[in-house]
Amino acid sequence: MTDRDHVSRQYTTEEHLETRTSVWHPTLDGREPSCEALTAVVQGEPRRVLEVGCGTGAFAARIATSLPDAELMAVDQSSRFVELTTRRGVEAQVADVEELPYDDASFDAVAALWMLYHVGDLHRGLAEIRRVLRPGGRLVAVTNGDEHMADLRREAGGEAVLTQFSSENGEEALLHHFEDVTRDDLRTRAFFGDHAAAVAYLHSSQEDVAWRLPHFDGPREYAGHTTVFVAT
Repeated sequence: MTDRDHVSRQYTTEEHLETRTSVWHPTLDGREPSCEALTAVVQGEPRRVLEVGCGTGAFAARIATSLPDAELMAVDQSSRFVELTTRRGVEAQVADVEELPYDDASFDAVAALWMLYHVGDLHRGLAEIRRVLRPGGRLVAVTNGDEHMADLRREAGGEAVLTQFSSENGEEALLHHFEDVTRDDLRTRAFFGDHAAAVAYLHSSQEDVAWRLPHFDGPREYAGHTTVFVAT
């Protein structure tokens, strides 16, 4: 998850990311992680917002709509993702969260959605986020738990994914850099229309695993486990 070359290959294009994001549905009570993250960003009434690891820019565009008077910047290591984000009308540039090109206390809020588990030096990245946040500013970070899609992975001959920044260990990591951390755990759901869709999802991560998912007919649902952290 932190190998720079592997991560770079993953996000050279948007194809693999879109394969994974397309299967997700809200919790049974209708809650969705990115919506909860957006609410957490907006609640702080920030004037300057940074999204690190912005992907295709979908979340940044929602911030721009929700906070039309705020100054918004997005960064990603993928030049393709920066291009796609810029197309949405969001100012974006190629940058590494471990070495952010911004002054101290530059932002009121930083968003980091499903990306901190990819950072080579997690604590350096968190220290950089803390540095560019003003006193009292907030980090909104979203990540997955150890059992996220674990049933599917085990059925296909793999194992659960254990990362450096998860629902289980994310709070501890954040408390090294922030005084207060709150969490919101959500049990999301992944729907696959057929066996081929589930196999495509597994292969989208480009892991060195010989996936062997037993055939099934019709649609199937698997459980996700996601956490939205807010750190100040």
